[in-house]
Formats: sequence, structure tokens, C-alpha cells
Amino acid sequence: MTIWVTNEVMRWSLRACCRRFPWKRTSIPVLASNKDSFLNRSNLIGFWDGRPNQICLSGTLSATRFYSHGGNHNEDLKEINSLTAEHSLSTDILDKTSSEQRQRTSLFLELMRRCGSPSDVLDLTCKYAPTIRQVSNCLSHMWFSTKKMSEEQRRYEVQLMFEHPEFESLLQRAARSVQHMHNDDVAYSLLSMINLGVPQRSRVIQTFLRTCQERLNDFDEKTLSILASALEHVTDSQNVDALKEGMRLMVEVRLPEIKNVLALQTMMRLLGRDAPKVLKQKLERKALSMTDQFSLPNAQYMISTMATMGFYSKPLLKVCSGIIKDNLHGIPFNRLYNVLQSCKELHYRDADLLTSISDHVASTIDIWTNKQLVFFLSAFEDLFFCPTSLMEVYTEKVIASPDTLTLKDLQCVLKVYSSLNYDLQHQRQPFLDSLSHGLSSYLPKMSGLELLKAVYFLCLLNHFPSVLLEQLLNSSVLEQLATVKFPKSRERMFQRVDLCLRLDRPPLPQPLIVPSSVLGNPIPSSPSVNLRLSKSLQSVLADQANATLQEMLVIENFYVIDGVVTKVTKPLPNQRCVTETSSISPAESSQRIAVIYAPNSSFCFGTSNPRGPLALKIRHLKILGYTPVMVTEQHLQSLSEDETTENIRGLIFPEQASETKPQVEHVGS
Repeated sequence: MTIWVTNEVMRWSLRACCRRFPWKRTSIPVLASNKDSFLNRSNLIGFWDGRPNQICLSGTLSATRFYSHGGNHNEDLKEINSLTAEHSLSTDILDKTSSEQRQRTSLFLELMRRCGSPSDVLDLTCKYAPTIRQVSNCLSHMWFSTKKMSEEQRRYEVQLMFEHPEFESLLQRAARSVQHMHNDDVAYSLLSMINLGVPQRSRVIQTFLRTCQERLNDFDEKTLSILASALEHVTDSQNVDALKEGMRLMVEVRLPEIKNVLALQTMMRLLGRDAPKVLKQKLERKALSMTDQFSLPNAQYMISTMATMGFYSKPLLKVCSGIIKDNLHGIPFNRLYNVLQSCKELHYRDADLLTSISDHVASTIDIWTNKQLVFFLSAFEDLFFCPTSLMEVYTEKVIASPDTLTLKDLQCVLKVYSSLNYDLQHQRQPFLDSLSHGLSSYLPKMSGLELLKAVYFLCLLNHFPSVLLEQLLNSSVLEQLATVKFPKSRERMFQRVDLCLRLDRPPLPQPLIVPSSVLGNPIPSSPSVNLRLSKSLQSVLADQANATLQEMLVIENFYVIDGVVTKVTKPLPNQRCVTETSSISPAESSQRIAVIYAPNSSFCFGTSNPRGPLALKIRHLKILGYTPVMVTEQHLQSLSEDETTENIRGLIFPEQASETKPQVEHVGS
């Protein structure tokens, strides 16, 4: 008996030491803030103004909870003894009247299920004192009840919850009961409180974090997954960092035992970008071994999980893409948009997946709001992918109802269509006129930078509305733009607008000139030579007596051409000759071929269609009498040196190219 008593005393003493916090309560304690156990009193500031996650830094001091640092443990020990006695008493009562207790529990849970808001749950706790298990149930139900609300309603209900007099009591009871809760109840309670907005620095949250540290070895797969979800939404602190580090070790040890896909994904997100590469590879192998269990939500969540981790796994992405592609009709906007965003972060482009999403959105265009469609277009543009089917039906939608577009919508649509160089075909004029008319209606509200961007995008599309151009070149707007940040970007846009006015020569009511004061220095700074391309060009021209080569030629003080091949030939029929300000002025019996190196990012993904700036460069070179020839990054990287030379020979001298070699057409041919 004496040994048993001694063991019990030691056990409770150790528990008291583990649960002891360096605070001395001077008012209601649960929601007082505490950064960690090493903060002094001046740093331990709480909140209580009815708004979650808010710390009172000034104002009425009576509304703030404080904790002093240090002091003795008597009050903590009293709390432990009181809770122990309470727990023992409740156990005795439960043994004596178990039937009555079960009925009471059943009644409480039934009444709680009828509660439609956090305040309803708190009203219920005023009438019926919840047991330890029911405290966790109450917190979870309070959180679940807010998930189905609109954002505005949720904010209102959470405000009422924080103002409710019983909320403080419930959190006090949670903090006192945590040592007697089941593991999953501890994790669920922590997750619920964090999602409800209880400040991370509050004592109740820190108490639960410390308890999770103590019990981490006893947590099963489900509980670890819940805890990982909770830790996703908290900022780093001493307790959080210690808990995350412990979970990383647990995941690595227990990885072979994980059988639930969602649990695996949640733990992957918790490990994040800082996880060692070896561990990421283990997680990849584990996920690939579970692909037969992937549901549609699992596939969506796995892609966003990999984006969160910054981990690119092509086999895993291919599996997930296939599942998503086959089930597009079951995916709501937010999840589909998140898939596209995650693909962007991972630099992952699957032509079949992107085409399927584009076709799906185009075929169901009536179910999406205009804002959602604009978000889709922007996401595709971020991926350098031209969603032809979607852009075709959206063009018709804009022409039919242009007044539905806001200024932001107009800016985004112009950016997408100009960047992707989409061919509007017969709808070009009505579509661009609709956008121009919409922009003109917003002129009084537009800033100088917004106007510059709009005109720049329209110039890329070879459209020149006089009203917008005249307003942009107004002296007051130019003065406003002089103070805009990122001057290089601003100057670059003005330089292209100036080139368009001079070379495209649009029919305007009056001639417009971009002032030199906003153009900056248009001359490119020492363009670098592509050595492999240069060597191939020299090899091609070595045995050509009727052709000359000039490298790194700057045209119009703006465009850099990697190589200009001038070859003597017969006069070309219908050739347009435009006098150029550069030093080269070839005779009518010669042809100028502009060889341009272009990285893969200069083209729409999966096509040879040049994107905005490159398309403008090609358009202007044609006006200046050049025949543009593109040598892509893919050509130089995928072919050997000899193959590259033969390929370029076929582009410049197609009549001399071997019939066995692949031919690449000239741009615009």
C-alpha cells in the first residue's frame, strides 16, 4: 500500500511539473496571451474585444488580461487537485448511476446537434454543464457550425461567440480538462479553437500544444493527421516548432504504417518545403504505392500538397492529372482553380489536362460567373497556355454583353488576349471595339499606370483607340506617370507604344508622338551572344558566296536580332519595302532573313504560336522588310551540333536542305 501511494504521489508530482506554466493569474486567465514561457510580463498581453486574433496594444486597460511571470505553483497544484477530485467524483457517480449518465449524455448531444451557431452551443452549456468529452464535442460543433455560413455571417457569429459570457468558461474548462481528454479529443479541440480564431498566444492554446508534445508518441495516424491540420494554421513559436519537429520524426518512423491517403497528405503539408530531400522521396514512394486508393479529392489535394512542399514528382502529378481529367464535372470552381494555381507553382504543364479543363469550362460557360471566367483565363495565361476553346466562347460573351466587365476585368482580359496572342479571326474588330468602349467609360476613374497598361495591351493586339491614346499622352497623365515605381517597366511599355505608332502607322484623327522624356534609354545594353547559334550560323554561311551574315544587330534602337542573313536573289513579288533608319539598306534584288533565338517561354505552351512581345517583334520586323526565322531553345537543347546546323540551313536556305531533314516553316509563311 505504501509503495502504491508513493508511486501515485510521484506520478501526480511529475504531472504537476509538466503542466506548470510560468504565469500567475491576476484575472480570468484562459484567453490571456502568452508568446512562450520565457516572456516577461510586459510581453504577455491578451485580448478581449470580441474579435478573434486581436491583441490590445493601447486603449482601455480594463479590457485586457495580464499574466505575471514567475511566482509559486500553489494555484496550479490546486487546479490539479481540484480537477483530480472532480474527475474521481465523476467516476464514482458514473459507476453508481451509469444508466442515468448515459441518458444525460445522449440528451446533451441531441440538443447540441440542433444548435446552428457557436452562440447556440454556448447557451446550451449554460443549462447543462458539459463533461470532459462533451467539452471537445462543443468546440468541434461550434467550428463545424460556422463552416456552412457565408463569410459575412461567419464573422458576425464569431463576434457574438467572443462576446458571449460563457465562452470564457468553456475555454477555462477545456484547459483544466485537457489532461483527461482522449488523444483525438485533444487534437480536435486544438484544431477547432484555432479555426474559431482563439489567439495562438493564449494560455488555452499553449496548454493544448504542450499536452500534444507530451502525448505525441501515443498519437495514432488519425490523431497525427488532425494535429497536422491544426499546425498548418499557426505561426512559428517555441511550442509549435518543438511540436513540428517531433511530428517530423514521428512521420519518418511511422511512414510504412500509414494507410490513409488524407492522413499522408496532411503530414506532407506539415513537413513543408524544409523537409529533407530523402524524406520527400520516401513520401513520394509511399504516395505512389497508394495511388489505387486516390479519390478525386485526394488527387486535387495531392497536387496542392506538392505545391506546398515545393516538391515536383512527375509520376505522381501524372496520376493525379489523369484522375482530375476524367472527373471534371464533379469539381467546383475553387478546387479547379487551385489545381491550376498549384500547377503554376510546380511549373507543371500537362497539355491534355489543360485542354480538358479549357473545353470543360467552355462547354459549361453559363454556370460560371464572369469573375470566375476571368480567374480561369488569368490562370491559363500564368501557365503560358492558350485555352482556345474557352477564349472563343468568352469572346462571344464579351461582344454580347461588354457592360458586365469591371475595370479589373477589362485589364485582365486585355492582358490575357495580348499575352497569348490569340487569333480573334472575324471577331477581332467587334471584340476589341467592345473592350475599348468599356475602357473609355472608366477613363475618369483610371490611374495613369492603368491607362498605360491598357494602351500597351491594345497596341500588342494591333488596335489603337484614339480616345485612350490621346488621354495617355496628355501632359497631366505623363506627369503622374513620372512618379510611378518600376521606371524600367514603364519605359519599356512606352517604347513599344512609340514603335507601334511609328511602324504600324494607325489611322488616327491627329498624329500622336510619344515624348522622348518618357522613353528613357531605348538602346539595349550589350546584348549577349548565343555562342552555339553563332557557331551554327557561321558554319551555314561559310560556303555561301551569295550571302552575308551580321550578328547582334539592333534595329530601331530597340529590337535585337541574333543574326541577319542577306542573300542575293531575284526580286520578290509583292515584297513590301519600307525605308529603315538602320545602316543596312539592301537592294531590291536581295532578301533579309532575321534569325531570332527565342526561349520556350516566348511561345504558348505546346505550340509554335509566339506570345505578346515576340509576336510584336515579328510583326514589326516584317514591316521593316525582314523575313523572321525562329530558332527555339528546344532546337538548340535537343539536337546535336551538326543537327542544329542542318536545321538552321534548312530554315535559311530551304532549297538546299536535305529532303531527309525536318523542315521548319518561316514565321508567318
